[in-house]
Amino acid sequence: MKKGNDLGKDSVLSLVLKLALPSMLAQLISVLYNIVDRMFIGNIPKIGAVALAGVGICGPIVTLLTSFGTLIGLGGSITMAMSMGEGDNDKAKRIMSNSLLSLLVLSVCLTAGFLLMRKNLIYWFGGSDVTFTYANDYLTIYTLGTIFALMATGLNYFITCQGFAGFGMMTVVVGAIANIILDTIFVFELNMGVKGAAWATVFSQMLSFLFAISFLFSKKPKIRVCFGNYSMKIIKNIMSVGLSPFLILATDSVIAIAVNVVLKQFGADEADLLISSAAIVQSYMLLITGPLIGISGGTQAIISYNYGAGAGDRIRKAEKLILGMGIIFTSIMACVTYMFPAFFVSFFTDDPKLTDITLWGIKIFTMGIVPLSFQYCLVDGLTALGRIKTSLSLSLNRKGLYLILTFLIPALYSAKDVFYAQCISDFVSAIVSTTVFLLVFEKHVKQREQAMRFKNETIHIVK
Repeated sequence: MKKGNDLGKDSVLSLVLKLALPSMLAQLISVLYNIVDRMFIGNIPKIGAVALAGVGICGPIVTLLTSFGTLIGLGGSITMAMSMGEGDNDKAKRIMSNSLLSLLVLSVCLTAGFLLMRKNLIYWFGGSDVTFTYANDYLTIYTLGTIFALMATGLNYFITCQGFAGFGMMTVVVGAIANIILDTIFVFELNMGVKGAAWATVFSQMLSFLFAISFLFSKKPKIRVCFGNYSMKIIKNIMSVGLSPFLILATDSVIAIAVNVVLKQFGADEADLLISSAAIVQSYMLLITGPLIGISGGTQAIISYNYGAGAGDRIRKAEKLILGMGIIFTSIMACVTYMFPAFFVSFFTDDPKLTDITLWGIKIFTMGIVPLSFQYCLVDGLTALGRIKTSLSLSLNRKGLYLILTFLIPALYSAKDVFYAQCISDFVSAIVSTTVFLLVFEKHVKQREQAMRFKNETIHIVK
């Protein structure tokens, strides 16, 4: 893409499609980082199932680690888009500068913290003496590349929010292709096993980071990488805006960790088998939630920019189109789930027992994915409008219910019934979030329209 899209003037339908589709593909390809690793690991001769359980334990810990890139990247890009909508590019540059500093500081702190705590984390979150070696190898190597994971994730939002969604997608595509190639070489050709899969991911994320940073240093984006003008006030504002989407991702990881803990506690002799199954089921769910985040998160810049400009009609139209796209996507995936789940599972394992329980788990886990589109699109829409407390409370409502059910259901029934927690929380949270959205959205947009009309009239009188 040689030229960015004009978020304030281009057709809203055109903008939604141009930003949502590349963002969907970027998220889908990003998901492949973890899924491809698990596919290769699950097919390692003799140790595949046990190694997959070990990496499955690392999966949510890794997602928790990289979600900090979303905290800064999405929070900074939303506030930057609002500033650009208001015509204040100097403020937008300060936001870029402070976001970059925050990503660097967080990377250093998280690398040190996770390396020191990795042994405890593995055992706390479902590891056993059998799976520890594989989990430790993968987590140690991945953590060493934290800076590349966070920077690649965070900087990509600043590319997309300026209308370059196509290039944002390419930064992820480059890394994903490299990951597949390196997995093949490291895991099988060089017989590096789990360590090879981890190094492949680190090198791939480094490549994505270099691709993203080189673009933001070029002359194409209006707001390029800059330094200086650091302010704790700006950093706090960035984090407050990014907190809701961060918690969505971070609590996904916490819940996945809780599932592993519950399966270990209640699974008895089948604990490791159930954890392996959960790793595959959660991988499949990422194929749905990843692109859905691409739709709702990738288009937030449209809403934020036009909110900054006070263009209420464009905001309303964008939100309808975004929600419609989310519903269409999840409906298609619901059909795919019930027609072709065995095809997906076959990439991970040929063990009949593991295959049977995983096929059952996928169908239960995904029963609420169409309602989930309301949760993601409406909550992210409120975040883009600056309704941080509202979106945060709605996110915590869903995750709180999910967490309670994760511990309650296995205690009352059986370990594998924990998969029902996902679909129940998806249905309930969709109803709650839709109700709240209908109560606050229109009122909030009208207040912004009135404020901008007053501001423009005042400027006109002064002139």
